[in-house]
Amino acid sequence: MPDASAPPIDCTRLNPTLRVRDVARAIDFYTSRLGFRIGFEWGEPLRFAGMNFGEVQIFLQQGDPGSVPAQVYFVVDDANALHAYHAARGVNVLRTPADQPYELRDYTVADLDGNELTFGHYTPSREPALEIERVDVTVRLERRLAALLEDLARHKGMTVGNCLEETLLHSFEPLDGSDGVASPHTKSDLRYIATLKAKHGIDYDCHASYRFVERDAPEGSDSAEL
Repeated sequence: MPDASAPPIDCTRLNPTLRVRDVARAIDFYTSRLGFRIGFEWGEPLRFAGMNFGEVQIFLQQGDPGSVPAQVYFVVDDANALHAYHAARGVNVLRTPADQPYELRDYTVADLDGNELTFGHYTPSREPALEIERVDVTVRLERRLAALLEDLARHKGMTVGNCLEETLLHSFEPLDGSDGVASPHTKSDLRYIATLKAKHGIDYDCHASYRFVERDAPEGSDSAEL
């Protein structure tokens, strides 16, 4: 039974500490080969450091890592790209990327002291299968937006129809405790979308569709609607 007297406090940050034999050597490995950034260094001589990875920070502490490796799991937005980066830099990959039954695709590396770091991204559930019937829908889209959609679908390994289905279903889903809606796009996706917007010259925002006026619109059509 939970302790009823425990205060209702949310943990907003978790900082795992890994013991390493040489903090300066570990910092060099984490920055030059794993892609971390230095958060802080402490001690004279150096014996403690904070290493940043996105919004997460881990601590490296001078000491004997012992015979049992520490294990840290990082949820990232693209494990495949990160694995390619690590492999290219000669990192000791203990397990290559693979889809797991817990709906993550992940892989594991070892640092210089044997600590095990696993990096994974969420994968959409494909089971149980949902049998559907698809129909053809005729739509007219703004030219640049249509080009971006085709590029994005190709990037995500989808058809344009799959990409639209994903986007529509997410836009229909409100976020708990928020006025916003869910998004199917990771931060990596959004960065890629930003490059596509620049590529296709899209200089309008998400509300622009209300202002669209189609050139030479078919007679009797409403150019503000699909």
